[in-house]
Amino acid sequence: MLLEWAADYLAPYVPLSRGEILPAMERPPKPELGDAAFPCFALAKRLRRPPGEVAQEVAEKMRHLGSEVRAEAAGPYVNLHFSPNVWAVRLLNKVLEPGFGTSGAGQGKRVVIDMSSPNIAKPFGVGHLRSTMIGNALANLYRASGYEAVTVNHLGDWGTQFGKLIAAFTRWGDRKTLERDPMRESLRLYMKFHEEAEEEPELEDEAREWFRKLEQGDEHAVSLRGFFVDASLKEFNCVYSRLGVSFDYVLGESFYNDKMSPVVELLAQRGLLEDSDGAKVVRLDHLELPPCIIMKSDGTTIYATRDLATAFYRTREMGADRLLYVVGAEQSLHFKQVFAVLDMVEEGWSARCEHVAFGLMKFDGKKMSTRRGKVVFLDDVLNEAVRQAEAVIEAKNPTLLNRRETAEAVGVGAIVFGDLRNSRMLEIDFSLEETLRFEGDTGPYVQYAYARAVTLLEKGMAGAEEFDEPAPEALSGRLAWECLKQLAGYPEAIRLAAEQNEPSVLARYLLDTARQFNRFYRHERILSTDREETHARLMLTAAVAGVLKNGLELLGVKAPRHI
Repeated sequence: MLLEWAADYLAPYVPLSRGEILPAMERPPKPELGDAAFPCFALAKRLRRPPGEVAQEVAEKMRHLGSEVRAEAAGPYVNLHFSPNVWAVRLLNKVLEPGFGTSGAGQGKRVVIDMSSPNIAKPFGVGHLRSTMIGNALANLYRASGYEAVTVNHLGDWGTQFGKLIAAFTRWGDRKTLERDPMRESLRLYMKFHEEAEEEPELEDEAREWFRKLEQGDEHAVSLRGFFVDASLKEFNCVYSRLGVSFDYVLGESFYNDKMSPVVELLAQRGLLEDSDGAKVVRLDHLELPPCIIMKSDGTTIYATRDLATAFYRTREMGADRLLYVVGAEQSLHFKQVFAVLDMVEEGWSARCEHVAFGLMKFDGKKMSTRRGKVVFLDDVLNEAVRQAEAVIEAKNPTLLNRRETAEAVGVGAIVFGDLRNSRMLEIDFSLEETLRFEGDTGPYVQYAYARAVTLLEKGMAGAEEFDEPAPEALSGRLAWECLKQLAGYPEAIRLAAEQNEPSVLARYLLDTARQFNRFYRHERILSTDREETHARLMLTAAVAGVLKNGLELLGVKAPRHI
């Protein structure tokens, strides 16, 4: 917001449009250097003059502006200083406006987000957290940016994995055990299948035969698959409920079974299919990519075929303008191939598609694997996080009402924020102890700053009417002004997070906002005997609380009022 105002002030004094000035504006690294900075390098190149000389000239031209804004040259930069006595109240009123931070940038556009997508009959592990919560945060960020965001849970509910499970259950399973604890028993059977298959490779043929029977409607196979699907969805939905995640569509891979033949026919009509050792492929030599397999030598389709059908359906039936796939970085080659084939079918497809990749989540430095049984159930982690959060809360505030509910919000929020604070492409070595700290770069730190602001508001506003117009001098102190400037960056944090598909931009912004508020709280008395000063600083506190709460909710983290 301050950068926009700075661009408005600069526009009459430089031979550039506001649209050229604004993207170049910067925030100075130190408060003493001003509130906004304009680098003169590009302008100096256009004018064929030294940048420092151009900066000095622009600053001289702006010298008559008076007390509202002061311009000074600092080498090749024009630094602008906004007077807090004039601008603090204006800034605060903007932050307190309803809908602050939202925009209409995506108005009239629909984005479909493929997220979460766990496999049926496999546990919902800590590793699934990333796709689920990155996708959920992106949906919220896009909605805040004016888009219609549609979320799709693309369940892995078809494929040879079911042949393996049915084969394993038929050999070693027990219905009562399966019904008592379906997810853990499914995992045991899946692991046993792979262990036994190492000694008895013909088990793989047996699994393929069971999957063939499933495709042909065998009663036993269909019944077992139905049980696995129902039991898995029940388990998944319990986890989603705790995470506060919902979907507009839950469409598994099986939904597209009847939509793949038309895709194969279309590729054949376009002359894109070639034979390769009995398989049907689309060659991508022009992009230096391996061929994209469309049909295997046994005549069955593969993931790429299904994802092509999915892209057509989401565009033509769901009306998507953009398609996002929140899937691990290990699938990068697959999506490059799929997007390339889409482009060959119709030019421009890849511009609508984006693979929102993310790094692995490890546990104690080890990669998780369902096949090897190296899985940490997310529900177990959430339970332990809530247990530890409740212990901390009890020590800090033993009289707190709704302690269990608050612990749930803090524990689950810590896990979610602990993931989203990291740039999504980084590998994460999950640490529960690190995630639950109330100090440092954690969710509880931001939640606690919000709860502190709420407590101040409740104490300060007890028995009072609505806020009066704030006294400018009460907000002109250095830390109050720095806090206001930090709040002014909220719309930009949302914009950048959405543009970059990077929720960590918003998470880091919230951490910085909480830190700035805590500095203000510690050094500038908020509740004092001076009524005007108290009300002005309570208004700033309300603005902080609003931004922290809204920002946490965009990330999918609850903001309890008391901790």
